Amino acid sequence: MTSFDTSPQLNVWRALLALAVVFVMLATTGWTVSRHDRDPAPLQASLSAWEEGRVAGHRLPDPQSAPPRLAGFFASLTEAQRADLAHRYPLAVGNMNGAPVELRYHANRIALDQARKVELKRVHDDRLTPSGQQYAARRLDRFEALMSPGRHILAFDPTGPGRVAEVFGDLRDAERVSVIVPGADTELLTFQRTHRTHSAPVGMAKSLYAAERDADPATRTAVIAWADYTAPSGLGMDAATAMRAEDGAQRLDALVRALPGTAPVSLFCHSYGSVVCGIAAPSLPDRVADIAVAGSPGMRVEKASQLHTSARVWAMRDADDWIQDVPYLELGGLGHGADPVADGFGARVLSAREAKGHAGYFVPGTDSLRNFAEIGVGAYRAVSCAGEGDVCRAGLSGTATTGRA
Repeated sequence: MTSFDTSPQLNVWRALLALAVVFVMLATTGWTVSRHDRDPAPLQASLSAWEEGRVAGHRLPDPQSAPPRLAGFFASLTEAQRADLAHRYPLAVGNMNGAPVELRYHANRIALDQARKVELKRVHDDRLTPSGQQYAARRLDRFEALMSPGRHILAFDPTGPGRVAEVFGDLRDAERVSVIVPGADTELLTFQRTHRTHSAPVGMAKSLYAAERDADPATRTAVIAWADYTAPSGLGMDAATAMRAEDGAQRLDALVRALPGTAPVSLFCHSYGSVVCGIAAPSLPDRVADIAVAGSPGMRVEKASQLHTSARVWAMRDADDWIQDVPYLELGGLGHGADPVADGFGARVLSAREAKGHAGYFVPGTDSLRNFAEIGVGAYRAVSCAGEGDVCRAGLSGTATTGRA
């Protein structure tokens, strides 16, 4: 006779109950904020206009074409023709994988100025409530900050909460490229913060870029703060499922495939961003050398081998990160699978010493940031493992600045 306490069916129901309790508690304690996207008119209008447009009497290519085809199209144009397209269709060009990087920067600056003017009118629109005017003022401030001299905006979409990506360093000439994939509550207004700087994508990227230069000044690096997917709002049902991550994974794959050159790419995936990276892993191109997750709720698999990637898989979690209390399983679409720092998962587990809490992994002076930087420059033998010994470095050769070790 099967014991009631150990029956498989009961264990499944206990797991489901645990998931339900956790997510109901999170949803009823102020973590979730219901939000609805605005009308997707600006970007869609630009893309629709592009589809009807012409250059030198010829129709423009499908904006969803493969990056190599779009790159070839832009290469066939004169500088004046490229600039004209950026002015006519700034959002389309600024978000077009395959368009030259510098042209995307230029187009997005134009798009940001257009969005700034829209919000400036909304700030003074008496038909809006005071809170609506305040929200418009916050967006206005964000757009003006993104337009500051020296900023390189690789993607920008003002729709709803908004999406954005920014580059630090020279992306075209980089020998190593790092991409930061952030988690829940990432949008235009949280893309950078004055307080708790290193908990926002811009602060994360600046910190990693500086740490990579300290780790290996001779290696040319670039870091992308990639908030170009619609992340879950709070820790409610969106964060408990893979819906947002599936769309994000497609966008992440498109980004990597459109990057210029052939430099190895390292992904640094924080919190829900690790769900995005886990889903994207099987389809990512071989130039992705590393997938490193921090504070992960899971990668939608039970073992690293199920990611079906040739990239090295790294994981870390600091001792006081609350994410460790989330059930590490996936049932009925809820939850994100096994714990990436668990012994049986198969990731290379790194030290996160000195990191504090769920948002402290990119703070200067932490083992977590130092380890990320060593991975970012390809100095794999220099990383520090969690616990005793050097298990996370097993099978790795010396420093590799290009390609896999």
